Amino acid sequence: MKKLTQRGVTIIELLVLLVIIGILAGLIIATRAGIDQNQNNTERQRDIGELRDELEAYYAQYNKYPTLANVNDAAWRNINMKGLNKQVLRDPDSNSYVLAAKPAKNSYAYTVTGPSGGICDDAKIACTQYTLTATLQGGGTYVKNNLN
Repeated sequence: MKKLTQRGVTIIELLVLLVIIGILAGLIIATRAGIDQNQNNTERQRDIGELRDELEAYYAQYNKYPTLANVNDAAWRNINMKGLNKQVLRDPDSNSYVLAAKPAKNSYAYTVTGPSGGICDDAKIACTQYTLTATLQGGGTYVKNNLN
């Protein structure tokens, strides 16, 4: 008597294969999201560093820091901070090229103060200190203060 051999795939084998593919796809997606988050946070740190460099160069020349309104004014930046690339002002998850007064998600913050520690928001008071802040994906903040 001849044995009949079955050829083909059973439904259980197909289901096992689909589950394995699903697990692998989930791992790939999770890994990619983590990589994107790390890249964005690295970009935030780099942007804050470049902003700090430009603010310190301005301070070296004028012995004060610019106000928030100055830094957010494109015409003013073009005259006074020629080395600052506009892209540095934009958080990777935002379309805005404006710094905020207080730390917030998807924007960089520039808080500038006068000698008494109060907010320096006009040109009458010499701005002597600042804090730059980026809110990181996954929690936390990246903060840089003036060097002086």
